[in-house]
Amino acid sequence: MPTATSIDLTERSTALGGSRKLTGHLAKPTTEGPWPGVVVIHEAFGVDDVALRQTERLAEAGYLALLPNLYTDGGARRCLVPTMRAALSGRGKSYADIEAARTTLVEHADCTGKVGLIGFCMGGAFALVTAGRGMFDAASANYGQLPKDIDHALADACPVVGSYGGRDRPLKGAAAKLDAALERAGIPHDVKEYPEAGHSFLNDAENGPAILRPLLRIAGIGPHPESAADAWQRIESFFDEHLKTGR
Repeated sequence: MPTATSIDLTERSTALGGSRKLTGHLAKPTTEGPWPGVVVIHEAFGVDDVALRQTERLAEAGYLALLPNLYTDGGARRCLVPTMRAALSGRGKSYADIEAARTTLVEHADCTGKVGLIGFCMGGAFALVTAGRGMFDAASANYGQLPKDIDHALADACPVVGSYGGRDRPLKGAAAKLDAALERAGIPHDVKEYPEAGHSFLNDAENGPAILRPLLRIAGIGPHPESAADAWQRIESFFDEHLKTGR
């Protein structure tokens, strides 16, 4: 199993107008390269063991996977609110940090030059906004809030695979709206809602502050292994089609 190791992205992020300090975790496949890259955007809770295992899973699937820590420059308490605002508004230094991660992969000696983006929760919102900016070759948005002007945001998007939980009340109907918008725009896509799953169902363990976990369980937020297994299969197949072919 690949292991994610810490790397410093500060030089790139500052050059792009992003965070004054930015670190990340890079996981390499164990097979012979070069490989396509995938930038992994974490949940609102930040980089944790769950996010690291998601990154390592992508490396095991044959991707050079890089997880930037969007809370590096100030920690979760100071960065959570402005980072969430950036995810929803489409503006902020987090987008420069994501670009720093992308260029790190593109210029890596073991990267084919094709790079995808995957985001979870808050990261899913970033994935949808960034998908339409012409930088990535494919995007995976998982229970991410939709852009306010979804047709404008996705007009020129890269191929998108999206996964949502039917029991995720704040995002009720999001999968159908996303699917319809991508269909209108003529963007290759695969969007699915899982009726028995809630928010964060792709996680392989509970996460977030321990004091909040009982409330998260009551709200139906957390792992749903059966739905996750199908979603991961779809994500990997979609990325294989759009990132590995023609390399």
